[in-house]
Amino acid sequence: FESQQQPCLPYACTFCSRRYAHQCQLRIHERVHTGEKPYQCAQCGKKFGQFCSLKRHQMVHTGERPFPCPHCGKQFSTSTNLKLHQRVHTGERPYTCPHCGKGFAQPNNLRVHLLIHTGERRYRCTLCGKTFNRPKKVEIHQRVHTGEKPFSCSTCGKMFSEAGNLRKHQRVHTGEKPYSCGMCGRGFAWIRNLKTHQQKSHPEIYTEEENRGHE
Repeated sequence: FESQQQPCLPYACTFCSRRYAHQCQLRIHERVHTGEKPYQCAQCGKKFGQFCSLKRHQMVHTGERPFPCPHCGKQFSTSTNLKLHQRVHTGERPYTCPHCGKGFAQPNNLRVHLLIHTGERRYRCTLCGKTFNRPKKVEIHQRVHTGEKPFSCSTCGKMFSEAGNLRKHQRVHTGEKPYSCGMCGRGFAWIRNLKTHQQKSHPEIYTEEENRGHE
């Protein structure tokens, strides 16, 4: 039997055991170790180790979203964000809590959920003493005290304290309906409206799903 020929990788990283076929690949890799970031954003000055990373970042400024969802048409700046979003439609929840079995579409949501089981709340509001499991939640909560509403609707000017509430509100203007009934296909802008519809139009299916959710 002929031995399988190994690919020629003459360029070795001086910091780790990785090897590359081309010197340009080695130079890009070694920036992980050296921290070199030769590509700078002209808008905000942020630097990147790879040109493709700079191009992805620039979409934040240009608003370019070249990846549309085939289910609802919502657009995203990266294919990764599109894949995460599509789990809203497919119901895929690959990240499971080892304590209660609850599934999540994104790993960050699982990490936050795990704090429910540990009871950890290390972040405290300096104004009222209420504690939270994430610093971001403290920041959002404190807007109750300050009245700050930093997110404004570009269509009607209505102000919101949370970005998520603004996104939900914008469906009034865009007509986006990301929640669809699995029985009849009717779309809804808000999940509470979907649940109300299922209770009234498909009560037997809704009851079964609720029972499964509490098992």
